[in-house]
Amino acid sequence: MLLVAAIAILVTMALALTRALMGPTVYDRVLAVNMFGTKTVLLIAIMAFAMGRTDFLDLALVYALINFIAVLAVLWFVQENQLREQRRAEADAKRPATGSGGE
Repeated sequence: MLLVAAIAILVTMALALTRALMGPTVYDRVLAVNMFGTKTVLLIAIMAFAMGRTDFLDLALVYALINFIAVLAVLWFVQENQLREQRRAEADAKRPATGSGGE
């Protein structure tokens, strides 16, 4: 039964990786990477249960926290980058056009 669960998680990880590579927007890609991280935590937990090693659960918990913080950091970076580009576009729109029309 654990083997079936592990295979199902690996399949969903492959689908998430496909979405991360082909996602149309940045947010789709970040969500796919977050899903990949969550599935990795589940896979580590299944491995811990199958091998009888409860110390692997600590690793899974640390990995989940790192995954959460990394997703927040990437989303903050994307948001700041979009705001910076929007401000730059507004500043360029306000700037008068200087052409070479010296007739």
